[in-house]
Amino acid sequence: MSTTTIPVQTTEELFRAKRRPFGVWFKDKGWRHLVGVVVTLFAIFPLLYVLSAALNSNGTLAGTKGLFTQIDVGNFVKLFNDPSRPFGRWFINTLVIGVVTSAATVFLGAMAAYAFSRMRFKGRRMGLLSLLLLQMFPQLLAVVAIFLLLNGISDVIPALGLGSQLGLIMVYLGGALGVNTYLMYGFFNTVPQSLDEAAKIDGASHVQIFFGIILRLVTPILAVVALLSFIGISSEFVIASVVLNDPDSQTLAVGLYSFVADTRSKNWGIFSAGAVLAAVPVMALFLFLQRYIVSGLVQGGVKG
Repeated sequence: MSTTTIPVQTTEELFRAKRRPFGVWFKDKGWRHLVGVVVTLFAIFPLLYVLSAALNSNGTLAGTKGLFTQIDVGNFVKLFNDPSRPFGRWFINTLVIGVVTSAATVFLGAMAAYAFSRMRFKGRRMGLLSLLLLQMFPQLLAVVAIFLLLNGISDVIPALGLGSQLGLIMVYLGGALGVNTYLMYGFFNTVPQSLDEAAKIDGASHVQIFFGIILRLVTPILAVVALLSFIGISSEFVIASVVLNDPDSQTLAVGLYSFVADTRSKNWGIFSAGAVLAAVPVMALFLFLQRYIVSGLVQGGVKG
């Protein structure tokens, strides 16, 4: 009786057998890696450049010859030791305005989206189309009207007029509800209406359904809207510069511009230090809400 021996291949021999030529691999998948590396370097380089300028108190943004040639915190110290430019106050103002506006935008947008999604009333379709069409005209076009309106309100209600953070919050809310309501509306339509009907059978009202059931199921889109609102408000400059004329009430975007506004004394290093610190809250909020972002944006684009 003869026995047949089966040749045993080593791991190295199996790897060589499966390994494809470099040209075939590059044509199939390798070029994707190359594109990813180039795009990553293109996105990271400006960030590294600004961080290098922030950590170099002796150089300027335009005159720096190399990255991280000198590392110190001199620009950060100067940033907080200038009485005429209260950076700490700007930072707090931005957080307060951003958090209040984002929370109010989420709450008002969610109520409007719930009404459009679950209720049937006259003018519902026209209201949705109006919200969509209004987004074609950016809020920047209404700067003059906003200035005149707040200037007139200052004579009646100073707390809502020019120089008021509350007035700026109201302006932001008026411009942000349209697109956010439409985004939430698409997400609300993905929640089965059978849940509402079952709750109504048990005697629940619209308020109880909204706060007790719906809001818990649409958490991803609420997080996305809050994040987008906070990012937009933190970087908004034009309207904030028109409304807030007092240095103590200004936001980071408006206040940091004063470091580079004078053509003869542009403090790009201090400006870079302030920009780095201004990005910290946005990054922290993004990392905290990142698990909701993908599902919120994808499902929010579904039209029911």
